[in-house]
Amino acid sequence: MKVLVCEDDEMVLKMVEFRLRKEGYEILLAADGKEALEKVRKENPDLIITDIMMPYLTGLEIVHQIRKDLGLQTPIIIVSSIGLEKTVLEAFQLGADDFITKPFSPNELSVRVKKLLMKAVSST
Repeated sequence: MKVLVCEDDEMVLKMVEFRLRKEGYEILLAADGKEALEKVRKENPDLIITDIMMPYLTGLEIVHQIRKDLGLQTPIIIVSSIGLEKTVLEAFQLGADDFITKPFSPNELSVRVKKLLMKAVSST
């Protein structure tokens, strides 16, 4: 299973990459929104984890483009230090599948990734 991690904070990126690789996932990394969309188009990941605040395109813009422009139903987890209700609601309205507020436990992220991937596999 391929997981795309879009995060501009290198510490968070490395922590998520390390944890998910240990779980056996193939990890694709993107440090900004433009790179993230390029990787979605080229690599067709099974799940996307994206931060909200990123250079070029925000996580919300990425969700919008993946759902509306590309028409993909790839599971998307939004990660953000902005836990504002308005932001969370907007993420879900745009088509995000889950939302985790920073700081978060790598174990919690791992469980949520597993759950979304199992759900995606069973619905195909």
